[in-house]
Amino acid sequence: MKIPGIRLCRFQTDGHPPRVGLLRGDSILDLAGAGVGSVTELIGSPDVASRVAELSGRSLPQVPIADARLLSPVDRQEVWAAGVTYLRSKSARMEESDFSARAYNHVYDAPRPEIFFKSMPEKVVGPGDAVGIREDARWNVPEPELALVLDSRGEVAGYTIGNDMSSRDIEGENLLYLPQAKIYERSCAIGPCVVVGVSEDEARTWKVNIRIHREGNEVFAGETDISRIRRGFRELAEWLFRSQRFPQGAILLTGTGVVPPNEFTLEAGDVVAINISGIGTLENPVIRV
Repeated sequence: MKIPGIRLCRFQTDGHPPRVGLLRGDSILDLAGAGVGSVTELIGSPDVASRVAELSGRSLPQVPIADARLLSPVDRQEVWAAGVTYLRSKSARMEESDFSARAYNHVYDAPRPEIFFKSMPEKVVGPGDAVGIREDARWNVPEPELALVLDSRGEVAGYTIGNDMSSRDIEGENLLYLPQAKIYERSCAIGPCVVVGVSEDEARTWKVNIRIHREGNEVFAGETDISRIRRGFRELAEWLFRSQRFPQGAILLTGTGVVPPNEFTLEAGDVVAINISGIGTLENPVIRV
């Protein structure tokens, strides 16, 4: 069953633990009454789209979005990332450092993609929470990305939005510093929901848009097409699952095709808003960590 645009979320209301729901306009269909306790449980369904569609037809309590706080839809999944999947990303990485240029040029065309660990689930930042820029970095940027929500078999169960925060000066200094440039406090934001029941072909028609505001003024805006991702989603998932097990499933960021100019760096107090046309908007303020 294909029901495009079903949006699965995690949310919280005052005095209650996090719950799972379905976004419906200005309200959230609360799935707690159907016995659904986690996003992981639904992702693990043999046919997640049909299961969620069945739940959406039930008569369950609804919560106004205004009375709820949306959380990251990640509850028990590790977050990984694929790099240099867009030509623009390859060019930007090569601009960071002459030392790194040959390696990034090679990986864009190589059979094996660049895949790296990004975040444990408990460290993922949700909608409205602050993302971080490192105290010891001078050149910090957001990286807006489509994120694949994978089940324990490595199948694409849905899609969400990711912000792969990066310290470009640290990575540019030496490729071996990549973990420090990518993995630190508040370096990964995911949300606001998981869209299920959508094929890769449809997801590739979406656009990624980012806007950064500073003191109320827009200081950067950019857009790209997901169709520009060079590698197939199944290909990326298959590489991630090689010699790996993910009993709870995994989140895989698919790379960025929107890169601010070299003279731009984030500052504390900025607000980053990433929109993917088929999903929604993930917005986060910026702090220094």
